[in-house]
Amino acid sequence: MADEKNPEKKDQAKKPAAKKPAAKKAASSSGASGGAKKPSAKKAPAKKPAAKPKASEASPKASAKKPAATKPASKATAEKAETKPKAPARKPAARKSPAKKEAPERPVVNARARFVRVAPRKARLVADQVRGLPIEDALPLLRFSTRSAAQDIRKLIESAAANAEANHDLVADDLFIKDIHVDEGPTLRRYRPRALGRATRINKRTSHIAVALTPED
Repeated sequence: MADEKNPEKKDQAKKPAAKKPAAKKAASSSGASGGAKKPSAKKAPAKKPAAKPKASEASPKASAKKPAATKPASKATAEKAETKPKAPARKPAARKSPAKKEAPERPVVNARARFVRVAPRKARLVADQVRGLPIEDALPLLRFSTRSAAQDIRKLIESAAANAEANHDLVADDLFIKDIHVDEGPTLRRYRPRALGRATRINKRTSHIAVALTPED
């Protein structure tokens, strides 16, 4: 009955009960907001380490590729090192050139007979016999040869020996036949009659003979 008489006390009693839940809600809201912000701050650093491993994973791949690129370079350097020692092998070839220059120092006497009435094939058989022989051995061989081309070649060698004595002040007995070659000259065409009014051609061949003499060492 006392409560019914004093309605104001009822209102005052009810008001604190209504305020308490509001405070709790505010605390809960503040706590929820504060609690929500803290994980967000924690998640940010969690992302940074996640990015670091990716960079670390990429770096090993790059490091793995670098040695692969260096291996061909090492092979190239090895090949260059192998090729460099081969260059000195060519130097001895250059050193031989002075020996070749010494050969032209000896005088060479030439003589030539043109339009000799001998077939080149027959003259070459005789020329091959005397090539490289000294004059002392070549002249007797040609003098007693039964081939007709031997006499023409003997006269040519004697003419070359006379040129060596007159023009180069050399001794004929010290010379040898360095080179002798026979070239084909013009062919003279002749005809002879044959049966049934026909004509047959006859080829009279000629030769150009050249001799080179030089003194022996």
